[in-house]
Amino acid sequence: MTMRNAVAVFTLLAAVTALPTRAEKIKGTTTLKDVQTAGVKGEDHKHQAYGLLFDTQNKSYTCRTNSDKSMNATEFVVGSQIKYEIDSDKGRIQSMENKRVECKIVRVEMAH
Repeated sequence: MTMRNAVAVFTLLAAVTALPTRAEKIKGTTTLKDVQTAGVKGEDHKHQAYGLLFDTQNKSYTCRTNSDKSMNATEFVVGSQIKYEIDSDKGRIQSMENKRVECKIVRVEMAH
């Protein structure tokens, strides 16, 4: 291998390893800390939006439901176990009774 080829290969490897990698999905089971109404239901919004609060091992999340889709708040009981999946700013919450809701991550903070 010539010196020129070796430099080209090294440069290519350095460039590939420097590219940002896509964040992996975070999945787990935790306790639902709180469910709060978010905003005011109006004529522009068909349904009430909710904020679901939960902790992972090292972060606390607030995930807001879409006001264009319905959610029965009584299916997500505060203090109950939930399964969560986080992919960037998209979240999915599932109760142990297999009730599911999609939401958007609107707040993340380091858990204490």
